[in-house]
Amino acid sequence: MGVSPKRLGDGERVVVSTRTHAKALVVPIVVFIVISGFAGFLAALVPSDQAWLRWIVAAIAIVAAAMWVLRPFLEWLTASYTVTNRRLITRRGILTRRGHDLPLRRIHDVSYERQLLDRLLGCGTLVISAASEHGQVRLPDVPDVERLHLTVTELLFGDDEYDDHAGGTSGGTGHR
Repeated sequence: MGVSPKRLGDGERVVVSTRTHAKALVVPIVVFIVISGFAGFLAALVPSDQAWLRWIVAAIAIVAAAMWVLRPFLEWLTASYTVTNRRLITRRGILTRRGHDLPLRRIHDVSYERQLLDRLLGCGTLVISAASEHGQVRLPDVPDVERLHLTVTELLFGDDEYDDHAGGTSGGTGHR
């Protein structure tokens, strides 16, 4: 998970690396249970002398599970959010990988949103406002979003070693 150390610049280090919360897998798990139950029910209705019909039911169930269960699981598994002392890196995609790197110095504001279910499950959406063509980057279903929010805020505005290594203003006085 995350970014390979050989993909980091000189002096760059990973501060946090995570993927979306397992909450993203709840719907695929429910869909899998429904598909399995429905396929089992249909297979039980098929007369014993028509076994080929059971194979058709099984094939349809496998295709449906691949589309609505396996694909979302693989998307969850291959997506990652990484914060280094210099940038925010997002990666996702099963066959076609997509990535977005946002230098920390381009970030103007960091906030988070937590709905009721998010608070119960310990996740939320990190919202990053940046001076870029995207304007705002939303990272949904981030585990322990408050901790990540604090970490990014400290990297941006805190008096830490990031300032010394990145050529920012010392003393944590402001924007990059």
